[in-house]
Amino acid sequence: MIATYNTHVGDVLMLIVANDKGQKVNFERKGKVARVFLQETGETVAWNIFGAKKLLTNLSANGQIKLSASDVQVLNKELKKAGFSDVLVHDAQPKFVVAEIVEMKDHADSDHLHICKVNIGCADPVQIVCGAPNATVGLKTVAALPGAMMPNGALIFPGALRGVPSYGMLCSARELELPNAPEVRGIIELSEQLPVGAAFDGKTMWQA
Repeated sequence: MIATYNTHVGDVLMLIVANDKGQKVNFERKGKVARVFLQETGETVAWNIFGAKKLLTNLSANGQIKLSASDVQVLNKELKKAGFSDVLVHDAQPKFVVAEIVEMKDHADSDHLHICKVNIGCADPVQIVCGAPNATVGLKTVAALPGAMMPNGALIFPGALRGVPSYGMLCSARELELPNAPEVRGIIELSEQLPVGAAFDGKTMWQA
């Protein structure tokens, strides 16, 4: 679940819970809560909570915010109060993590894409398709996992590149808008000493 606060359209907390994949959406509003859903299937893809600043105390600036377990409890009470039976699930997993490429092979339908098996600190590696020229087995870098919001506002969901499933993306310093990011193409190269699965903190982990 991706949470963003937006004062440009009012005091609104937007919760993105699924990828609409560009499909037509509709909405229903009950009180201060609006459910956004796919028009064809009825699947919920987002929630808009109006008057959010009265519910949560950590809303100060526009952009993505991190919800605590207690914040999610408050929002679930608001959904129930409005008459919705859906339940929001708190996800505490960091969305930008130190990752290590443990296997890599060329994409059969591309001259530059690689199919990488990536250790993100979970029981099993995940598959991420990457086109960076410096991608190599053993490299520690930054993975943006599903549920991440990039600095430019792009949302990360499980997807596919040229027919091959990809669980997130491996990031360059420019994509993360880190200071002194190199102009050359390539994903971040982190110290081998950093623990896989740790939340990426650009202030202390990145050195140009």
